[in-house]
Amino acid sequence: MISRRKIKFYFLSLTKHDLRASITVFFVAVPLCLGISLASGAPVYAGLISGIIGGIFIPLISRSPLSVSGPAAGLTAICASAISTLPTIEMFFMAVSLAGVIQALVGFTGLAGFTRFIPSSVIKGMLSAIGVILISKQVPLLIGYNQPDFWSNELFNIITFNHVYSSLSSLYEHTSRGVLMISIFTLMALILWKKFAAVRIPFVPASFIAVLTGIVIVHVIKNYFPAYQLSSRQLVNIPSSLQISGGWTGVQNVVFNAELFRIALVIAMVASLETLLSIEAIDKLDPYNRATPHSRELVAQGAGNFLCGLAGGLPVTSVIVRSAANAEAGARTRLSAILHGIWIIAAIYLAARFINMIPLAALGIILLRTGYNLVKPKMILAVWKQGREQFLPFFITIIAILTTDLLIGVLIGVIYSVYFIVKHTYRAGFTITETDEGHIHHIRIDLALNVSFLNKKKLIELLDGIKPYSVVVVDGTRSIYIDHDILEVFSSFKKKARSKHIELHLKGIREVETMEVH
Repeated sequence: MISRRKIKFYFLSLTKHDLRASITVFFVAVPLCLGISLASGAPVYAGLISGIIGGIFIPLISRSPLSVSGPAAGLTAICASAISTLPTIEMFFMAVSLAGVIQALVGFTGLAGFTRFIPSSVIKGMLSAIGVILISKQVPLLIGYNQPDFWSNELFNIITFNHVYSSLSSLYEHTSRGVLMISIFTLMALILWKKFAAVRIPFVPASFIAVLTGIVIVHVIKNYFPAYQLSSRQLVNIPSSLQISGGWTGVQNVVFNAELFRIALVIAMVASLETLLSIEAIDKLDPYNRATPHSRELVAQGAGNFLCGLAGGLPVTSVIVRSAANAEAGARTRLSAILHGIWIIAAIYLAARFINMIPLAALGIILLRTGYNLVKPKMILAVWKQGREQFLPFFITIIAILTTDLLIGVLIGVIYSVYFIVKHTYRAGFTITETDEGHIHHIRIDLALNVSFLNKKKLIELLDGIKPYSVVVVDGTRSIYIDHDILEVFSSFKKKARSKHIELHLKGIREVETMEVH
């Protein structure tokens, strides 16, 4: 049973902190839910469903006091590709549920620490590539371009000077002046708010100001510039009531689909990675220094994603933007996240008409800012200053993701990072000290803490090059691990040393049997 002291703590947290914080998070979450649905090519309601499940359901299982879950910008590229690849959107929802099962299994088996094996340079490269993709997808939206293949058609022809005049003319004809006005004013409002008002009015997020500005400009255009009026396709369109059911409709007969399982694996990997990175960051903002159990968090996220797939929602993660807003607004417990999910439901049923006034261009500006935060020039410069061994895996990961897909790109980045690990392991297996005492040459070989088979070639070349009548000391007393292959090298050299009149002293190195031909 919950103690009276704990009830008092939750009540005071709710009245003094969590209620106010939940409203702030709500204003951050709704535009992002809508914008991420838009960027993913999914129905608008899919993001709202995920916001509700991430807000209300996941905190009931999770033990993170400040984390807020919902659809994440880091998954937009994956979702957009999956929705266009799979035959039906219902199969995509099935992949989301399957990803949730994979996450929950990883959590139950205690393997949540797998993300810590991925180098930080590769993680930064992955997030930067997602940022580039996110920004590129917003450009046609921000100019109101109403034709497909913006990048590969008009813009590519202009850049390559191929039918430039006709391409510019087509671009002009298919661009909406009204949308351009909304994009410009919304971006200006966002920048000015962040620069002058955000510090003084911290409880009103910039994303809410962007949405409000967009709505105002839509009404100004409608009343004073009717020639530039937006079409219904350029505004948010959600139903007045939300049916949270039917995500798997029509896929009951799907037994095995390799592409579906591949997409589920990618979603599970990236969602888990983003969640655990967010959790680590948010725990550092907790004034009470509470630590979130990672395995439990993956179980919670997996259960949430399973439910999202069933209900027809986008995949969810613990989102750093929402969570940071929650922490900065003074939240103390999970009640803040739960309440923000309740406010989303209330908004859908009580304010759907207001939400449908939001221009898609305003959401595009919010996502543009999100993409920029993922690929900030300042962050790229910081990685560059860390040296080529950090920058090259970072850069190669970005290029690999942009030219292939996210899973293959991350694998390529990890493999390239392993190359540097192997390179340093090869170099750092031992150190050599050489001195001469009279006519006798002394060689001291101090083995490193870990000596692997990667050092075998270099070590054999060193030992074979030792001149006769030398004194050799090999010290392995500080080594924690010496590979069996290395032990065989020393055992073999011990026999060679006698024939070359080399005085050999092995310290902390056990002798092993070597293969001999009789």
